[in-house]
Amino acid sequence: MNKFRKFWGIWLLAIMLVVMAGCGKDAAGTNTGNAPAQQEQNTQTGQGEQGDSASDAQRTVYPLTVKDVTGAEFTFEAPPQRIVSLAPSETEGLFALGLDEQIVGVSDVDDYPEAVKDKPRMGGFQVNVEAVIAAKPELVLAGNLIDPAAVKSLTDLGIKVYQSNPTNLDETLANIRAVGEITDRQKEAEEVVAQMEKERDMVLDAVKSLTPDQKKNVYIEFSPGWTVGKGVFMDELITLAGGENVASDLEGWNEINEENIIKANPDVILFAKNVVDENNKTIGDMIKARGGWDQITAVKEDRVIGLDDNLLSRPGPRVTQGLIEMARAIYPELIQQ
Repeated sequence: MNKFRKFWGIWLLAIMLVVMAGCGKDAAGTNTGNAPAQQEQNTQTGQGEQGDSASDAQRTVYPLTVKDVTGAEFTFEAPPQRIVSLAPSETEGLFALGLDEQIVGVSDVDDYPEAVKDKPRMGGFQVNVEAVIAAKPELVLAGNLIDPAAVKSLTDLGIKVYQSNPTNLDETLANIRAVGEITDRQKEAEEVVAQMEKERDMVLDAVKSLTPDQKKNVYIEFSPGWTVGKGVFMDELITLAGGENVASDLEGWNEINEENIIKANPDVILFAKNVVDENNKTIGDMIKARGGWDQITAVKEDRVIGLDDNLLSRPGPRVTQGLIEMARAIYPELIQQ
């Protein structure tokens, strides 16, 4: 097992994407506001009908002008037919929208769905600018932490590099809707969002009757020695799952203070089960071996539970499945299999 794999959790979290407000719309919007309320079906897209039941309002009117999280503005004359994704969450979103044939490049760490394994690789932590250029993309979806030099190299050549950075579930849903608008897949985007909202609401309904004294204190460690506080995606997921994050007094990612965690005495400890060190030890193994941690309720009651880090660290269409896993780990009696 590659010893560097233990850092994937932080990296995947760092490249989470969000679509920001375009002219004339809210944070999910990308339209400049010049389209009629009932949009006419666009005959310039080069795509076939999305289905007889698709309403005019579910088709994108081009030209379409959008803004990304950096404030950069782009105009699309038609739906992009060649797309490079530099973030696993965006790649999963593109597949969910049925755009697999339009994907001409993905990041080195993309691993879902199975079909992504056949896609050309565009680099990992460092973008392979030459590979991206060779792919001749009409759109590049990238995280907000992408190397500015790489962005400049691509944009200087006229390549649209659309950056975003979701920090919560609502922004993730907005991002999916916005990518659906850019690519003229609004109907598919609404279907994906509806399923995600259904999964979210199932969890909210299951935990809504919990009283404050019934809520479990939760500690989460998704990279060895690091936890999350306020303003980080997984902190919100703990709250949605009915838990209380013992590190909620912190902001962002933080190196843990072991004494403070022992004092907080979490009822449940969650960790990324796919992350291992060079000795093939999981974060759970490390936690149980720490001095004094055997006095924590979660350890004593064997409530140290591994979760699929890809589901929870990628703000894409599967994140609500991760939410269900998290809620089931905290409250197995409330979330049935």
